[in-house]
Amino acid sequence: MVVFVLEEMRIRSLGVIDDAVVELSPGFTAVTGETGAGKTMVVTSLGLLLGGRADAALVRIGAKNAVVEGRITVPPGGAAVVRAEEAGAELDDGALLISRTVSAEGRSRAHLGGRSVPVGVLAELADELVAVHGQTDQQGLLKLSRQRAALDRYAGDAVAAPLTKYGEAYRRLRAVSGELDEITTRARERAQEADMLRYGLDEIAAVEPRAGEDVELAEEAERLGHAEALASAATVAHAALAGNPEDPEGIDAATLVAGAHRALEAVRSHDSALAALADRIGEVGILLGDVAGELAGYADDLDADPLRLAAVEERRAALTALTRKYGSDVAGVLTWAEEGSARLLELDGDDERIGELTAERDALRGELGGMAQALTDARAEAAERFAAAVTAELASLAMPHARVSFEIRQTEDPEGVEVGGRTVAYGPSGADEVELLLAPHPGAPARPIAKGASGGELSRVMLAVEVVFAGTDPVPTYLFDEVDAGVGGKAAVEIGRRLAKLAKSAQVVVVTHLPQVAAFADRQLLVEKTNDGSVTRSGVKVLEGEERVRELSRMLAGQEDSETARAHAEELLATARSDG
Repeated sequence: MVVFVLEEMRIRSLGVIDDAVVELSPGFTAVTGETGAGKTMVVTSLGLLLGGRADAALVRIGAKNAVVEGRITVPPGGAAVVRAEEAGAELDDGALLISRTVSAEGRSRAHLGGRSVPVGVLAELADELVAVHGQTDQQGLLKLSRQRAALDRYAGDAVAAPLTKYGEAYRRLRAVSGELDEITTRARERAQEADMLRYGLDEIAAVEPRAGEDVELAEEAERLGHAEALASAATVAHAALAGNPEDPEGIDAATLVAGAHRALEAVRSHDSALAALADRIGEVGILLGDVAGELAGYADDLDADPLRLAAVEERRAALTALTRKYGSDVAGVLTWAEEGSARLLELDGDDERIGELTAERDALRGELGGMAQALTDARAEAAERFAAAVTAELASLAMPHARVSFEIRQTEDPEGVEVGGRTVAYGPSGADEVELLLAPHPGAPARPIAKGASGGELSRVMLAVEVVFAGTDPVPTYLFDEVDAGVGGKAAVEIGRRLAKLAKSAQVVVVTHLPQVAAFADRQLLVEKTNDGSVTRSGVKVLEGEERVRELSRMLAGQEDSETARAHAEELLATARSDG
């Protein structure tokens, strides 16, 4: 059963499109029109909806921004629904409403289910919902890294599981090798750093600073430096509170408070409020006596000791010499010493660490070699099945004698890992170079598709690969932009037939210029410009009956009213219906 995903898109001010609605349907939809009419904008629009790169050049001249809106039905309970809900999106009757705006300055905004979201969220949904293929994707298939990725994708867990373990070991080996290289190549720098740390630690150890000592010494220096003034002030204050023995007639605070207390005590029994005040005055008297006593002791103990002051200032100078180099205060100096000691232990242990890292590196290389061999074996097994499946598909695409195969090879590297008794180069995906080979007809040597495939053959190889993926790792919607480039005649008919077959299990949208392909579509959309060169709302329409025959005739012969072309168009439609 087809899972209908992409229902419709509204496109405004994008390229040649002024304002148009593209209505899609389950099954196979073909998008046709004159060259330059804006067919490819359908692909571009979907790319934007699914997190593609925004480009200010896409915005129609004179417009402030381009807007693409889409309605996508998502399979209930699928990963796409979960991710959308995590982003705060709300479903509209089982569908997601997606919007993408690109300003003329190149800024881009995305909305999903009524919520503003990062563009990356749309790209994550794309992985689950749609496979987009165009001319650039065909060129991408020529890259060896893409061919290896395609094989790994087809292999599934058989490669994914060992590749995960390999990746973990590979990253650990990179980290160990990096640390080992740093230690060995920076040996002189590290030795100099160790000498500097030893000197600093020795200098600090010679002074033996104590936490908080700088604060205590600063207070003591302040007190010793003003000893006479402090003693004089304490003596005057004591006399004011407790009296001066040399002036027995003088009045002091203690005497006055005592008199006040006696006066209230004499009458306290007559009023509880006055009694309470008498008690408080009594407390004041006691407090005055305590303070006076402490002032007397302070004045007696305070001694202007020049020798002690000199010793304090000398100690402070020694601490200041340390804080200028190692910290803003003594606490900072002690922290530096603690960290410096730990770093010195690390640096002094370089020789031991080098031995440990070397042993771990060698062990990891051995393990990595075994893991790389497991990857090679898994890929080789999957490659046979993948090649056979693609070859079978090519037979359905008018290439009955073509043969596809994979070459899995390694490159010798004395600094590499041992795989199959050879020391070979390795990377984050293993030690294998994977290359897709094509022998287009019997007797032809199998050559890399980059060298041995024509444009039409490459288009069919890519389609065959995608059809094989549809059986093992399907997505609900496939979008092909001129996958039939360089193809004609019987091959074009077979491509149309194969796309129609794929559409029985997925939604397929194809931008095509070939009538043989368009005839097999369940629905055909025509994109056409108005006289001013733009595509308006009425410029994207569903073709049915006579209109579809006329468009196929135009595609066949460039003439809508050619009787021969009309007959051929009707024949193509009849052939397609009979296949269905």
